[in-house]
Amino acid sequence: MCDNSCFCENKQDTIDESLDKTCIFCTIAKGDDRYTEILAEDEDFVCFRDINPGAPHHYLVIPKKHIYSCLSLYADDISLVRGMAEMGRNVLKANNVTDLKDISLGFHVPPYITVPHLHLHVLAPYSQLYKWAINKFRTNWYINEEKTVEILMKGKTQMV
Repeated sequence: MCDNSCFCENKQDTIDESLDKTCIFCTIAKGDDRYTEILAEDEDFVCFRDINPGAPHHYLVIPKKHIYSCLSLYADDISLVRGMAEMGRNVLKANNVTDLKDISLGFHVPPYITVPHLHLHVLAPYSQLYKWAINKFRTNWYINEEKTVEILMKGKTQMV
């Protein structure tokens, strides 16, 4: 099991520009998925509801650029992580979530990802995770925003 400091040395983790033609999240980011309602969008990110919510509020923030996973992040991607988190918090506020201490913003670590495109889970209230989701979002394979930034700030050029 991963201990969050290693990010499971997954050597398959790369940025693959060719995936943006077949990746569902790339399709959503381009606005080409008519079934997905975009809740927030800026130059770099989009936010939408998770199709299988694990909490009363469960959103995903994705970069418009195809990035495989959190293992693809480098030290100079701290602003990307913080930007994703800021959008997530803003969407929570726009949806009347007032207790921002009872939230979770985080990434799953490969191989425990279902879509190979970086996505930040935005969950609230975190204390009200649905029963099926507890093991999915309270595990060493799920790493929160703060821990991600902490690892990147240690000067690692990449999170592996």
